[in-house]
Amino acid sequence: MKNNLINRHARIDVADILRGFSVMGIILLHSIEHFNFYSYPDTSQQSLFLNFTDKVIWDSLFFTFGGKAYAIFALLFGFSFFIQDDNQKKRGADFRLRFMWRLVLLFIIGNLNAAFFTGEILVMYSLLGFILVGVCRLPDKVVFWLAVLFLLRPLEWGKAIYALMNPEYVLAKSLVGYYFGRAGEVQSGGTFSETLRVNLWEGQLASLTWAWEYGRIFQTVALFIFGMLLGRKEWLIYSKKHARIWLILLAGALIAYFPLIGLKNLLPDFMENRFALASFQMIFQSLANVAFMILLVTGIWFAFYSTRLKNLLSKLTPYGKMSLTNYITQSIVGSMLFYNWGFGLYRYLGITASLGVGILLFILQLSFCNWWLRSHSHGPFEYFWKKATWIGKKA
Repeated sequence: MKNNLINRHARIDVADILRGFSVMGIILLHSIEHFNFYSYPDTSQQSLFLNFTDKVIWDSLFFTFGGKAYAIFALLFGFSFFIQDDNQKKRGADFRLRFMWRLVLLFIIGNLNAAFFTGEILVMYSLLGFILVGVCRLPDKVVFWLAVLFLLRPLEWGKAIYALMNPEYVLAKSLVGYYFGRAGEVQSGGTFSETLRVNLWEGQLASLTWAWEYGRIFQTVALFIFGMLLGRKEWLIYSKKHARIWLILLAGALIAYFPLIGLKNLLPDFMENRFALASFQMIFQSLANVAFMILLVTGIWFAFYSTRLKNLLSKLTPYGKMSLTNYITQSIVGSMLFYNWGFGLYRYLGITASLGVGILLFILQLSFCNWWLRSHSHGPFEYFWKKATWIGKKA
C-alpha cells in the first residue's frame, strides 16, 4: 500500500473533518474568552441558573478543546506539509524552498489576523514551520525521537530541576501579563486604529511570549513533526493494520491521561518549591492535553471509518477545507463583536450568551463554506495562499 495517500491525488476527508473540528473548537473557546479579552458584565445580579451554566460551559469547553483543538491544528499543519512535499518529490521537484516562501506568505497572513486578535497562532506557525524543512529528509526513527524530545519540553525540565537544586532560585518576571494588559486597555476603550496598532505589537509580543513561557512552542514543533510522520505512515487512510495501530494509540492515551492529570493536581500537596511546581504542572498538563488530543483524533478516525456517524462528520468537510479562511474571519468578526472599536459586547454578554454567539458564528461560517465550495475549489484565503506559493513557476 506504499504511498496510496499520494498516488490517489485525492484529499483525505478525515483530515478535513479533523481540521473542521479543531477550528470549530477554537471558535467556541475564543467566543467565551471574548477573543482573549477576559472582561465580562457583573454576574452577581444574574440568576443562579445562568451562573451555573456559565460555570458548566466554561469548564466543559476547556476540558474538551482547551489545548487540544490547537494541538489537532498543529498536527495537521505537519501532515499537510508532508502531502505537498511528497507530491513534489514524485514530480522530481524539491518543495523545501517553495515551502519556505509559503511560510513567508503565512507570516503576512498571520499579521493580518493578528491585527484583529491577540491570540492568533499563524505567525508562530510561520516561524516554527522552518523546522520541518530541516527534518523532512531525516529517517523516521530520528524524526520520531526528535518529536518526543520536543514534546517532553527539556527546557522546562531543566528549569524545574535547577529550581529544586537551588532553593533561592527566583523565576524571572513574566512579561505576558504586561503585554496582555497593554492590549486589554485598548481593547476596552480604544479606537479601531489604536486596536490594530496595539494588536500588531504588544498583542503579538503577548501571544509569542505566552507561547514561550507556557511551552506551546515546544509542543507545536513536536506536533508539526508528528503530523509529518502521520503522513509518511499513511495512518489517516483506513486499513485493518492502521485500525490496530489507532487502537493501541487509544489505549496508550487513555492509560497516560489520568495519571498525568492526577500528578498535575497532586503536586501542590507534596512540593513546596513554587517555581519547580509551576514547571512540573505545565509539563504534565501539556502531556495530558496531547493524550486527550489523541483520544479525540482516534475517536473521530474510528467514527468516520467504522460507524454510521460518517455522514454526520462529513458535514464538517467543507469547514475543514476552508479552515484558514474560517480561522481568520472569526478573528475579524470576533474582534468587531467584542472589542470597543466594534459593538463592545464584552459589556453585555456573559459566558452563556457568548457561547451562543460562537455557535451562531460557526453555523454562518459553515453555511458560507457550503455555498462557496459549490463554485470554487478553495476558500478565499486558501486560494490566495496557494496561488502566491507557486508564483513565478511555469505551468
